[in-house]
Order: sequence, then C-alpha cells, then structure tokens
Amino acid sequence: MPRIRIDAVLVQAVIAGALSFAHLHDLAEAAGQDGWKAWAYPISVDLLLVAAWRRMRTTADNRAAWAWFIIALAASLGANVATAGLLDLGDVPAWLRILVAGWPALAFLGGTLLAHAPTTAPLTAPDPVPAAAPPAAPATEPVPDVTVERAPEPAPELPPAPSAEPAAPVPVPAPAPAAVPPALLDHARKLADAHQTATGARIDSATLRARLGVPAPLADAITAQLA
Repeated sequence: MPRIRIDAVLVQAVIAGALSFAHLHDLAEAAGQDGWKAWAYPISVDLLLVAAWRRMRTTADNRAAWAWFIIALAASLGANVATAGLLDLGDVPAWLRILVAGWPALAFLGGTLLAHAPTTAPLTAPDPVPAAAPPAAPATEPVPDVTVERAPEPAPELPPAPSAEPAAPVPVPAPAPAAVPPALLDHARKLADAHQTATGARIDSATLRARLGVPAPLADAITAQLA
C-alpha cells in the first residue's frame, strides 16, 4: 500500500479551498440562498475552476479556458473580499443578489462549453516516404579469356668491335718555306760574308736572326738560301 506523503503545497491548497468554500457559502446565504442551495454555490464555482484548468492543460488554443477560469476565480475572490467586512451581509445590494441568482446558469454554460468543445488534434509528423529502390544493374556477360601470342622480337645488332691494332699515324705535311724578300736576302748575304771574314765560320740561323731581328722560320729560310 503506497504511503501518503504530506506536502506543504497540498496542505495550503486544502486550507485555501476550505476558506473559499466557507466564504462562498456565507455570501450565497446572505444573498437569499438558504439551506442546501447555499452549499451548492461553492461546489459550482470550484467545479468550473477545475474544468477550465484541465482544458488549459489539454488543448493548444486555450483562450476560452482562460476566460472561464478568470470568471470562476473572480467569483471566488469576490466572495472572499466581500465577506472580509467590506460588505454588510445583513443588507446585500440588489445587483449582488442578481449575480448570485444567475450564477448556476452561467456556471453550467461554461462547464458545458469546456467539457464538450472539440480538442485540437495533436500534430503528427507525416509518414516518411519510402525511398525508391535503386535500379538493378544489367547483368553483364562474362568476357572470354583471350590469349594474345606475340612474335619474339629480333635482337638488336651490335656494332662491330674495334680492332686491337693501333691506327697508323697520319703524316704531317712539312711547313712550306717562308718567302724571303730579295732586299732582305741581299742584306743577309752581306752580314753572312762579314761574319765569315771576321770569324772564319759560316753564320748560323740564330746569329742571323739576332742580327736581322726576324722570326725564327724566316731566319731558317734565309740561312737555307745562303748555303
């Protein structure tokens, strides 16, 4: 058996409900509703409060529920304030007697509208559209194995190996003798005669080149012509 836990909010709700119930009973009795009728008024107000509160919790468009909840709350608070000494319960005004007398019809109308009004259907997500299956690939015929035979390629021809015998030396042509001008040849002859008279020997190419101041090939050519 579950244990009942005493909650502070629950205790506060019981106290508030009992006081509001008593104030509504006193106000209805002061407005001329005696006997069991005075006890029915608090029940009517509380039932309208409960119906409006449940409607606000179960529907998205709760403007009507808020309106009836405020009407029932105003009736309960009005009774609490009126019985707090601000209203002479021995001489209740006529307009308040009219409100108290018309309250049962008003509470019945509100309760009926709240209990039998169509509720907004909860929004449900549309069913997902199944994805189309991908087209099946056409069956491919097996490719027969083909063997390709290649003819052997001929081996590349190698250049002939060089012979081991050394190549014969190419004869180098002898340089042509340099041309000697006649005047230079006469001057060289005079120098050669003077040299032979002085030394008793023929003049050589190096001495002649030094005397004449000419290059060695030209001196050799002059010496060869003087011989």
